[in-house]
Amino acid sequence: MLEPAYQADVVIVGAGVAGLSAAHRLTSAGVTTAVLEAAPCAGGRMSTEKIDGFRLDRIGQLLSMPLMAYPELRLTPGLDALELRPFAPGVLLHSDGRRQRAGALANPMNARHARRARGALHAVRALASAPRSGSVRGVPGQTSVPRVRAGAPLGTAVDQARLGAALARLASSPVERLLARPEAPAAQALAARGVPARTIDGFLRPLLAALLCDPELTTSSRCADLALRSFASGRLCVPEGGAEALPELLAQALPPGTVHTGVRVTSVATTSVTTAEHGEIRCRAVLLATDARTAAELLPGLRVPDFHPVTVVHHTTDEPPATGASLLLDADRGGPVAHTAVISQVDPSRAPAGRALVSSTVLGTPPPDVDTAVRMHLSRLYGTSTTRWETLAVHHTPEAVPAMHPPHDLRRPVRLLAGLYVCGDHRDTSTVQGALHSAHRAAAAILADLGAAGSLHRAEPLRAAA
Repeated sequence: MLEPAYQADVVIVGAGVAGLSAAHRLTSAGVTTAVLEAAPCAGGRMSTEKIDGFRLDRIGQLLSMPLMAYPELRLTPGLDALELRPFAPGVLLHSDGRRQRAGALANPMNARHARRARGALHAVRALASAPRSGSVRGVPGQTSVPRVRAGAPLGTAVDQARLGAALARLASSPVERLLARPEAPAAQALAARGVPARTIDGFLRPLLAALLCDPELTTSSRCADLALRSFASGRLCVPEGGAEALPELLAQALPPGTVHTGVRVTSVATTSVTTAEHGEIRCRAVLLATDARTAAELLPGLRVPDFHPVTVVHHTTDEPPATGASLLLDADRGGPVAHTAVISQVDPSRAPAGRALVSSTVLGTPPPDVDTAVRMHLSRLYGTSTTRWETLAVHHTPEAVPAMHPPHDLRRPVRLLAGLYVCGDHRDTSTVQGALHSAHRAAAAILADLGAAGSLHRAEPLRAAA
């Protein structure tokens, strides 16, 4: 028999969530696809290490629920069985030695909640301008202005009500309207909108640091608005069983033999890829679904963005801090930890019975003795001794999250030329939502170019290189 002209319709380089999602859309359309992954397993940066019954994420990605806050989780085929475990509503802010819950009442899901938030703002303004004693006009039963602790992370009562109203507006704003706003670094844009500095530094900065891994707020204001919109529209959550649950579900839903791990691609073209293990693999189109740096090494000329480094430190204890399933943020920036949680309280499957798992995230360059510095900081944040806590793992990822400095193109082209495509969080927003959305766009472009209405070719098995 004559050797076939090509061995698959599409070869996807990289088995992270973007590559696996694109593969699912292509195979569902009848396009034979081979996914090549250099690592021993699929998942990319969404990997989970297993140690003695613990499930330890390398990068603590935060998602949002309900799925209207993260629409690509709902739209991506293969994720129907994904279980999300929510944090307690809002977040806990640590400031001046105290903890305060914030954002729990600022998760509006519709216009009615937005009207309530605006009404609260008007009422608080009335209180602020009222006399100190006697009845307050328009506020039945209110005889004095409530006293607010001067060091509260959210500022004054008026600041807090204004913040709630702003989050309500974000939650109900169409994405297109947010993307049409003038673009600037997030810190500059928030200040220009009249947000008090105390509110920015006491709440929005630590929150956006947790959502975007950017404590300096250099991220594009449009991307920051999208992140705040997701927060205001639902609840923060994590995948049950660890971050790897998401790519595992995508991989399991693909036809057997689609994903090939331990295959290192050395070069790409529009109709073939060359691998160290199997030589040349011929195809009709190639999709690069790797991280930004690997993509640029295979295709010189592709832009390599700056990155936000992330270090995740995992501890275990048999006496968990009494914060429940809350995400705890440090508003004071008094140590290396940006945010932390007793993650086993959020997702019990991440720790064996009788043990608690505390996962803490350090942003930027970690201190030399990161574990000691993190323990000292956690002791202050949780108000308990960490001396007896056991360190399970320290995961440092220098290029964890692509930076989104303005001007940032949220829809970078995924079609480089006919037959050659690229996707990943570096082509969209630097989130799981962005990675999945870029894969959606890339798969649509490939199907349009191939004119695929059914199976184009029967996939051939990979052969060892001669």
